[in-house]
Amino acid sequence: MEGFSACFSDLPDPRGPNAMHDLTELLFIALLATLCGATTCCDFALFARTKEDLLRSVLGLRHGTPSHDTFSRVFRLLDPQAFERSFQRFMGAFAGQMKIERAKGVIALDGKALRRAYERGRSHMPPLMVTAWGAHTRMALANVLAEEGGEAAAGLRIIELLKLRDCIVTADALHCRRDTAEAILAAKGNYVLALKNNQPRLLAAARNAIAEARRMKDKRSPLHKELSHGRRESRVAFVAAAKTKEASELNFPGLKAFAMIRGKRDKDKTVERYYLLSQDHPPARLMEIVRDHWGIENRLHWTLDVVLDEDGTRNRKDNAPVNLAILRRLALNIARAHPDKKTSMRGKLKRAGWDQTFMFDMLVNMR
Repeated sequence: MEGFSACFSDLPDPRGPNAMHDLTELLFIALLATLCGATTCCDFALFARTKEDLLRSVLGLRHGTPSHDTFSRVFRLLDPQAFERSFQRFMGAFAGQMKIERAKGVIALDGKALRRAYERGRSHMPPLMVTAWGAHTRMALANVLAEEGGEAAAGLRIIELLKLRDCIVTADALHCRRDTAEAILAAKGNYVLALKNNQPRLLAAARNAIAEARRMKDKRSPLHKELSHGRRESRVAFVAAAKTKEASELNFPGLKAFAMIRGKRDKDKTVERYYLLSQDHPPARLMEIVRDHWGIENRLHWTLDVVLDEDGTRNRKDNAPVNLAILRRLALNIARAHPDKKTSMRGKLKRAGWDQTFMFDMLVNMR
């Protein structure tokens, strides 16, 4: 509890001076409940009542356990940006404990809609959370709500939060922008950005460069085949260095190479995916980077939906959707950091709900 308080004690309390329950205690209870699979403020209150004796061993609870209205009010009023800063402090403290000096390897940027968290009449525009995912640690590193400017602007704000020296930032074609590339390079990082028809001039240059490289049989990776989930898939990668004059004419910051991965799954038609690179990676390394990028979908977004039912959560008012989304990502980071590698994420959360020793063991592991 002391380590948690050190990270969250500076978080401004949005309630009035007559608030009965300590803010840090409220957040601690909500985090424990989420580690046990809770998804709503009603779940948090039920968890607090059920585990009151246990909670009193580590918390004051001077006014008893909070009600679901209290949890709801706090998460609706809490400043998401301040909450995210506390999230960053917590993850920084964890990195120090685990002797992880800084992020490294692939950092994937991607957005995820909170599908049921829309305001009345805005079901077509649910809130969108953009997350930076560390492929090396398999954890969420930073989270930002996409507001004015959309997902691309949120991606820029995330880049400002991270130390990217020697990291490779990957993102889909929505983030294939000059300002994004400049921000990554300014933070001493490198990029692998997906390229589609939203950048027709760059895409045409990439196709021409790859076609020329293929004619020269230059920098082509061996054909990679695999059987996964009952599907047969084959992939081959090509990388072509961007000529100095061509890179200058395209005016895309730091552009060093173009890349293409050609893939075919079962009887589906062949798909070609193009990328802009700030480093001339070998084709085999490029395939590793792109595979690492998809960890944000397979290990974060999928887990949030299947284990914590994020797509089904109906917290819609004020700041509650964003704050609870940050809380869920923090809980998954804690659960993933636990050294028990044989138990699934769902199993860890269930075990935490059944075994209080295991629940606290997950927290102790983060100290």
